[in-house]
Amino acid sequence: MTTDPSGPGDGSDYVEHVRRESARFLDAVLAADPAATVPTCPDWSADDLLWHLACVQHFWGDLVERAASSPEGYERPQRPADRAGLAEVYRAAGERLARVLAAAPPSAPVWTWAADRTVGFVRRRQAQEALVHRVDAELVAGRRTAVDPVLAADGVDEVLHVMYGGLPEWGTLARESDGATVRLDATDVGRTWLVGLATWSGTDPSDGTVYSGAPVLRVVPDGDPAAARPAGALVSGTAADLLCDLWRRPPLGTVVRSGDEAVLTTLAENLAAGLQ
Repeated sequence: MTTDPSGPGDGSDYVEHVRRESARFLDAVLAADPAATVPTCPDWSADDLLWHLACVQHFWGDLVERAASSPEGYERPQRPADRAGLAEVYRAAGERLARVLAAAPPSAPVWTWAADRTVGFVRRRQAQEALVHRVDAELVAGRRTAVDPVLAADGVDEVLHVMYGGLPEWGTLARESDGATVRLDATDVGRTWLVGLATWSGTDPSDGTVYSGAPVLRVVPDGDPAAARPAGALVSGTAADLLCDLWRRPPLGTVVRSGDEAVLTTLAENLAAGLQ
C-alpha cells in the first residue's frame, strides 16, 4: 500500500495527470451554464466551481514556486467579473502549477496542511483534486467520461489514508471495536484495503478545541492483528466507482455493499463525518 511520490504506480507522473485532468475539467465546466448549480456542491454555481479550482491551483503553484515554509505571504487573486476572465486566471494558474511541480523534485520541502510536507504530496493531492472536480464539472454539464483506473485506485488510497484516516499530530487513536473492519475491493485493478472503524480524541493546541470520540477510518497495515480477522463488511466496485463513492460523488457503475449492517451503518456515519 505504499505509493511512489512521483506517480500513481504505473510509470506516469502525477504532473501529467494534473495537466490532463485540469484540461478535462475546463472543457466540462465551460460546457455548463455559468449559473447552473453544481449537484455535488449545491452552494456553488458552475462559475463558482471554476473559480474554486483556479484559486486552489494558484495557491499551490505559489507555495511550491516559493518553496514556502508556511502559507503566510500568499496573495489570493481578485475574482474576475465574467467567465472569460475566470477561465484566463484558471489557465494561468494551472500552467504555473504544472510547471513548478515538474521542476521541483518530489522530496523538495514545502508547507502543506498534512504531516507530509513535500512537493510529492502536493503533486499527488493536486492530481486528485483536479480529478474530483472534473467529475463535479461533468455532473453540472450533464456528461460523464471515464476515469483512469490506476489514478482512481491511487485516489482511493489517498482519500483513505489522508482525508479519512489522517489523525492530527496532537490526536490519539481512542477506540477500535473488534471486528469493526470493512474490506474495500477495487475489482478492476486488483487492489484491496482493509479499513478499521475507530475514534480519536485530542485537544487542538491552536485554539483549545477538544475532540472526543471523533470518527476515523484506519487503514489496517499488513501484520496487524485485525488483518487476521474476517472483515465485518465488504464494499466492492471499480476503482473509479469506489473513489466517487468515498468522495460522495455518484459513481458511474454500481458499488456493492454486503456484510454486517451495523458495520455498514457505522462506515456510512464515519464517511459522512469525515469529509465536509
